[in-house]
Amino acid sequence: MTLHLPPFERTALLLDLDGTLLDIAPRPDAVVVPPRLTESLMLVRQLLDDALAVVTGRPVETVDALLGSAVYAVAGEHGGALRRKPGSVLERPTLPSPPFEWIEAAARLAALHPGTLFEPKARGFALHYRAAPEFGPTLHDSLKAMLAGSADFELLPAHMLWEVRPRGVDKGKAVVRLMEFPPFLGRSPVFIGDDVTDEDGIAAAATLGGAGLRVQDTFGDAAGVRAWLAKIGARGDWP
Repeated sequence: MTLHLPPFERTALLLDLDGTLLDIAPRPDAVVVPPRLTESLMLVRQLLDDALAVVTGRPVETVDALLGSAVYAVAGEHGGALRRKPGSVLERPTLPSPPFEWIEAAARLAALHPGTLFEPKARGFALHYRAAPEFGPTLHDSLKAMLAGSADFELLPAHMLWEVRPRGVDKGKAVVRLMEFPPFLGRSPVFIGDDVTDEDGIAAAATLGGAGLRVQDTFGDAAGVRAWLAKIGARGDWP
């Protein structure tokens, strides 16, 4: 494939997780880390002098549990939590937490609709409906009504789920923040994502003089991204 990318040695590579590095699973706790993925990531990280990060809606702790030290930095919770380097303390901007009654109501919604799943997050939550797609519109309408009039939270679509998160964070802001400190500082960001929530990261990378790539348009699927990363590790440059 022919991609218009910055010089490899001056690039910072920022990757979404689900749907980009990992195949989408029926449940968030059922994802599988394919063989050799962490090896590929570690090789790319070495080649980029550590300028490799994951930018995801997942908690930082989940990324570390899945990928170990294969990536240098992690922006989790759509930028609501940042680990600058392996082992560093999480940085969190000041953001509101959803009211407890919202959390209770969302959990009840999942219980009332078989096949749906309530996923709590540090300062938000998600309702998954991959196993029961017929309930997607119902969950959306219920959550939209719940958030009506709220200036602090927003409702976002993702892979067969609806997510409630605080305003003021997104993957674009996470990309900008990562690029403000070494080893990312002074490099051009290349952001790769596959979902609606990745569009902010794609746009931010382009604005900063790098590139934003959509998985479906460029690689086909997560397996295509993994194959591309393996080629980078083997070549020491863009394939």
